[in-house]
Amino acid sequence: MEGSTERPDKTVAKPIKKVGKVILLVALTILLAVFTIIGIVFSKYPLLGCAAYNFVTAPKEEVLSSNGNVNILIMGKSGGDHDGPDLTDTMIVTSVSLTGSEIKTVSIPRDIWIPDMMAKINAAYYWGKTGSIYFDSTTSGGGIGLAKKITEVVVGQPIQYGVVIDFSSFEDIVNALGGIEVNVERGFTDKLYPIEGRENDLCNGDKTFACRYESITFDVGNQMMDGATALKFVRSRHAEGDEGTDIAREARQQKVISAIKDKIMRPRTFLSIKIDMKLIDIAKKYIETDIDLPTAGTLARFVLGGSINVKQLAIPEELLVNPPTSKVYENLYVFIPKAGNGNWEDLNKWFTSVLSN
Repeated sequence: MEGSTERPDKTVAKPIKKVGKVILLVALTILLAVFTIIGIVFSKYPLLGCAAYNFVTAPKEEVLSSNGNVNILIMGKSGGDHDGPDLTDTMIVTSVSLTGSEIKTVSIPRDIWIPDMMAKINAAYYWGKTGSIYFDSTTSGGGIGLAKKITEVVVGQPIQYGVVIDFSSFEDIVNALGGIEVNVERGFTDKLYPIEGRENDLCNGDKTFACRYESITFDVGNQMMDGATALKFVRSRHAEGDEGTDIAREARQQKVISAIKDKIMRPRTFLSIKIDMKLIDIAKKYIETDIDLPTAGTLARFVLGGSINVKQLAIPEELLVNPPTSKVYENLYVFIPKAGNGNWEDLNKWFTSVLSN
């Protein structure tokens, strides 16, 4: 077999309790934005022919689907210089209805153990790209291809398309929009905000490693934020007082995502060819997909139609268990089906019941 056998997922993961609602909003916002812009650009440039025609007529028969739904696996990776840049710690099955204005989403826990792969599900994209002792990269279908195949086994539903979003694009998106306006309801100061690139700085022997951090402050009120500022606002973990909690951090993240969505949907923004082109360039750089342009033109219509009725679903906790740490699972923190390792029957039934109705 080809590729590296070194495992990329040796870190201990967090429990399933939080399913990444904020990251889900990020993924859906970016996907909606991309499809919206594609649709707008198609309408402005009729020479794109088939894609523009599909956006207008939305031919269902030209889109891969199952039981009137198009299932898209949306994956988010940290990218950049982060540890495990190609591990898709966000995996969301997004089902777009072709028969009604509805979108259903289910977050897939990254720690689900895949016995056939001898790794967690969040490594499927990585192994599909690089190959391993279990998979040949030339026959696995690539990163998106293998991730779709593995996810299909877990959910028992066909996955027609895949999208991988590099979340290091966040800062570029905000800057492309000319900044966003955010209402800071509670001001705060974080004296331990990490400085990128100094994670391993020895600080000339300073045992407090003070050189690795900077102090950031946000005052109460409406503020225009560029990409760097918005990133600090959502990432801050050590604010003094109530803003130092995970709940407060989630609320700040939701504020920023909402601000991005609102800015994108303003006519002055999405009718701007200059901004459209910037966002499309960002999409080309940071988004990988097996959705071709004509199909994107059709899906744009259905995603826009269903965006007013998005149902966020979560796998019932009783369907998954966290087994004791064992060599069977490479001593990793994992989840397996309650019915047994590799027994996906109950999960398949649940997915069929929620996605088919």
